[in-house]
Amino acid sequence: MRVFLVVIDETDEARSALRFAARRAGAVDGGVHILALVPQQNISAFGGVQATIEQEARDRAEMLAHGAAGSLLAEMGVMPTISVILGGGQRVIREYLEQHKEVAALVLGAAKGNNPGPLVTHFSANVGTLPCPLYIIPADYDEEAGAI
Repeated sequence: MRVFLVVIDETDEARSALRFAARRAGAVDGGVHILALVPQQNISAFGGVQATIEQEARDRAEMLAHGAAGSLLAEMGVMPTISVILGGGQRVIREYLEQHKEVAALVLGAAKGNNPGPLVTHFSANVGTLPCPLYIIPADYDEEAGAI
């Protein structure tokens, strides 16, 4: 089964990437994996405070991912797999791709303007080192308005 990996956050471009991945998965009888990243906190003065902040961030990321999954299921009938991982984006995504050989494509959303975002910038510059194709979807992409 072809699996499309989408890194999700609260942005419009992430939602566009998720819709694109769901349509592609539906067309090839594949699946969608949603990856929500939880940034590590750099507070070392009080371990309990750091743990609480990280848990709150994890809870927020899980709510975001489950909300996106529910919307995707309601709109398109696709139920994605959800992973919530603590750590920096580039490293976590590379490790995820290495550990999940079933991923057929990495789908990222590009922000409007001159700065598409740190993940798009990094992975587009290093696309030759990825184990799968990279799809970059514009924030305002509407597949129904124009064919690919």
